[in-house]
Amino acid sequence: MARAALVTGGSSGIGLAIARMLRDEGFELTLVSRRQEKVDAAAAELGAAAVAANVADADDCKRIVSEHRDRFGRLDVLVNSAGVGVGGRIEDLPVKHLDLQLDVNLRGLFLVTQAAIPLLRESRGWVVNLASIAGTLPTPGLATYGATKAAVIALTRSLNAELDEDGVRAIALCPGFVDTPMAQWSGIEPDEMIRPEDCAEVVRMCVRLSPNARIPQVVIERAGSVQGDA
Repeated sequence: MARAALVTGGSSGIGLAIARMLRDEGFELTLVSRRQEKVDAAAAELGAAAVAANVADADDCKRIVSEHRDRFGRLDVLVNSAGVGVGGRIEDLPVKHLDLQLDVNLRGLFLVTQAAIPLLRESRGWVVNLASIAGTLPTPGLATYGATKAAVIALTRSLNAELDEDGVRAIALCPGFVDTPMAQWSGIEPDEMIRPEDCAEVVRMCVRLSPNARIPQVVIERAGSVQGDA
């Protein structure tokens, strides 16, 4: 039976790049995104199943995993790539923008992972969490985003500790600015940014490791940046 992967935020950017790599590695795929037309287009390109869902909704988080299980019966790699960043100084950030980032970047990631753990135990699978270099450095103007990503890094390490005896492994990917729509505000030229495919190559390395090797965190700095940048 072919291995199977579930990718939230899989219709564009880093999630789509990882999904393409997993398809090339022979995985069956479920792609998840909020917009039906967008996820349908990406799924058609990759021959994947498409699920329109919002990870900020607890019921949707359970449904995502349930629909994947019903279609493929197994889960070998969970990629939590759905995320949102809203800039703003701490003193100015509206509560709705605080809640949105917490709900999508942390709570949604937690709930999808929680629902997926029984399947991941069966396969001794991988959890790939998209964090950010912003979770490892001071990030003025992106403090809430950085805080959610720091929490993702901590959660990833706790997942490894809790599920070690089950053979489930987790990694937090922490890239600097990646050439995606989310990074357009930075003013950095796209050809100077990290490529989404760079993140996918790190995940390719993980799924090819022996069961005895685990990489809990990878920081991907943007070449030419002084301190990695967010």
